[in-house]
Amino acid sequence: MSSFRSSRLTRLAGLVALATFAGLVGCGGHTARTLQMRTSLDEGQPKAAISSINDEIDVKSDKDLPSDIQGDNALLVLDRASIQQSLAQFPNSQRDFEAADKAIDLLDLSRNASDSIAQYIFSDSAGRYKAPPYEKLLINTLNMINYLERGDLSGARVEARRLSVMQRYVVDNLGQKDNPVIGLGGFLAGLSYEKSGQPDEALRFYDEALAFQGFSSLRAPTRTLMQSTSYKSPRLNALAAEAPGRPVEQTGEAEIILVVGYGRVPHKIANRIPIGLALTYFSSAINPHDLEAANKLAVEGAAIWINYPTLAPGQGGYAIPAATVDGHSVGLEEAVDVEKQVRAEWHSIEGRVAASAITRAIARVGVGEGVKTVAGRDSTVGFIAAIGSMIALTAADTPDTRSWETLPARVAVTRVRVPAGKHTIRLDARGVSRTAQVNVEKGGWSVVSLMALR
Repeated sequence: MSSFRSSRLTRLAGLVALATFAGLVGCGGHTARTLQMRTSLDEGQPKAAISSINDEIDVKSDKDLPSDIQGDNALLVLDRASIQQSLAQFPNSQRDFEAADKAIDLLDLSRNASDSIAQYIFSDSAGRYKAPPYEKLLINTLNMINYLERGDLSGARVEARRLSVMQRYVVDNLGQKDNPVIGLGGFLAGLSYEKSGQPDEALRFYDEALAFQGFSSLRAPTRTLMQSTSYKSPRLNALAAEAPGRPVEQTGEAEIILVVGYGRVPHKIANRIPIGLALTYFSSAINPHDLEAANKLAVEGAAIWINYPTLAPGQGGYAIPAATVDGHSVGLEEAVDVEKQVRAEWHSIEGRVAASAITRAIARVGVGEGVKTVAGRDSTVGFIAAIGSMIALTAADTPDTRSWETLPARVAVTRVRVPAGKHTIRLDARGVSRTAQVNVEKGGWSVVSLMALR
């Protein structure tokens, strides 16, 4: 064997080994890491779900944070925060939300940010996780519940201010003024300021919340609050036409605010389809140069597969939560359909996700052609090596399936007046229940929540 041929085969072997190694390390992905967590939640075992997360982030207890909270670890801590909240472990949940919030950036979904989307969602699954806007809004929104449950208005106002900054960015920079998560955030942020004795700030948030459907239980408290402030808006002015009520401080009553999250939003899963079928669905999202190359591959009948993430079915979206106060049924109203928002956001970028996957498939074919050139274009060995390298690279092309998987599919709220004193609250959803005893003073308040993540 000549030295030249020996060198060529050595280089060939190196390429194949590299491709095969890439295939081996590329298996799994985030969906595999969270499978045990989802299974435990489906079985109604939230403590087992937390235990599986602790194993993944290599910590010994629910109170520990991972030494490195980058990449997937930040997202797993976020999932743990939701589950800790469902177990009424509010201090632990609070710490996890805040740690994850610092580690997770906001994904810019504006029209000219396709490069950012491609980098952080489509192929860079090992990189820092970037959350879509609804996730960033919900971190502060759900963490406000932790503070309000504990009666910590100072902490709740801090979360409300963080939420306000994020809301302004989502509305002004991303143009998502109708993002329904803003309504739930406004309800809770307004409550934090109202009970802190800051009616102007409270009405500003209530004004935003009332722009969305629901929140009928907020109308009377808003009218009552308007009597103590000069803050106005066209929406509030229209509301003022209705008769105001007396403040609970004057009637000797108190208020109980109920929040119920139930079900889970669809998580991302890997999807693999032939390139011809992918072009049928997503050709309009591909640039002309790549479209020409992709059509050529499809016409030649090349066995090219496209790997890209898509959404799994959600669960619990049609459940009906229930609430009682001292055994009497209390109506809950939907505050936000989170699953609907998840699907709408994904639908808006799915074409670009698939287009990126098609571009990567074209690049894999280019690698295969390179291997054949090294081995000799008429070489049987080269042909086999080229096919092997393409198979390995296809296996290594694991779609980025990261997302906040423990978000409730829907959230319902209400606020009710009760006589001052002791009360028994029971909340039910998806076969999960919570019974809480509260003792509210005259003019006082209490927040009771349930997160049924099944």
